[in-house]
Amino acid sequence: QVILTESGGGLVQPGGSLRLSCVASGATVSTLFMGYYRQAPGKQRELVATQTRARTTKYADSVKGRFTISRDDDKKTVYLQMDNLGPEDTATYYCVSGNSGPYYWGQGTLVTVSP
Repeated sequence: QVILTESGGGLVQPGGSLRLSCVASGATVSTLFMGYYRQAPGKQRELVATQTRARTTKYADSVKGRFTISRDDDKKTVYLQMDNLGPEDTATYYCVSGNSGPYYWGQGTLVTVSP
């Protein structure tokens, strides 16, 4: 069984920062590819940031320059540093992992950006 455990979500004011963490566990878990997707109310799920073990990184245009993804392979953990958050970033953020794409999904952590 593969488990992705997310933490770090919460309520933050516009312009603030949050750091999400996700730990992957399970005998068959693959962490070659890890990252985050998000889904805002009434919208489709979208890619936020992903990174391979070779450090190939992809960001959504809407978060470039504000979000930074990083990973600790020894800890099977991926981080998402989110700076200069705005109301448009309000969403449930899902951790993903897999061999080359988002095969496994976490339960999601809610990020709310509001005054």
